[in-house]
Amino acid sequence: MSRTYPELHMTLRKPKPRNKLLALGLGFFTLLTPLPAVTKTIFDSQPLHQERFVVLAQAVGKNRWKLLVIEQIKHRPLCWKNLQEDLVEPTLNNFNFAGICNRYLNSNNYSLRSSGEDVARRFRLRISKNKQSLELKGFDANQAVPITVAKAILPKRNQNGFVKLKLEPGWKLERRTYQGRTLKHIYFAHPDPVNLLIAKASASQRPAIFDQLGAPSAPLPPKLTNQNRSVMQGKGPIRLVVIPYRQ
Repeated sequence: MSRTYPELHMTLRKPKPRNKLLALGLGFFTLLTPLPAVTKTIFDSQPLHQERFVVLAQAVGKNRWKLLVIEQIKHRPLCWKNLQEDLVEPTLNNFNFAGICNRYLNSNNYSLRSSGEDVARRFRLRISKNKQSLELKGFDANQAVPITVAKAILPKRNQNGFVKLKLEPGWKLERRTYQGRTLKHIYFAHPDPVNLLIAKASASQRPAIFDQLGAPSAPLPPKLTNQNRSVMQGKGPIRLVVIPYRQ
């Protein structure tokens, strides 16, 4: 035999509004009620000493480049050596660099961070060659224009060397943390929101598009015939167009 609880049933049942106008008012009030804040990311970050890191582009084949980040943990021995024309020689492979150097080789070790938000799922870091320069960019499949993170002038000599990339203004390296623990993951971080970075990247691309199309030119003046020259110089009659009048 089933039991019923009339008091509990009456408590859980929502009271019906007296009229339709009151129901609409309650629905409008619900829309105005702010929703609880949603956590952007489970990871935090902490600042780093920028001079302890070097961001490199390594040539892979003829047209591909690979990103490599090296961290100097202890002062000696040196993990890399600066050469001419912004070339760098990684020296950490010449000794046992455990506890002295760190290497960050792929997307598992580095990603993008914007305005405190981890955007690794949206953006992928890739190095592209543009004429005589290299650019580290963040690419989003849903955005036509990528975000430029770092640049370097491609040296004319030693094309197979490691090229040092310089971060663009506002970009810094940060370390990923989780509940106060530091992780072996580096962020290319910027304080601006990602939508603002995309807007700036789109604005910087507009002049380049106009340069490719060419500046608009004024129309050429009509060619002057001998008859037109004589008219402009006051010689000869001027032909007038007569429009017949109709009642």
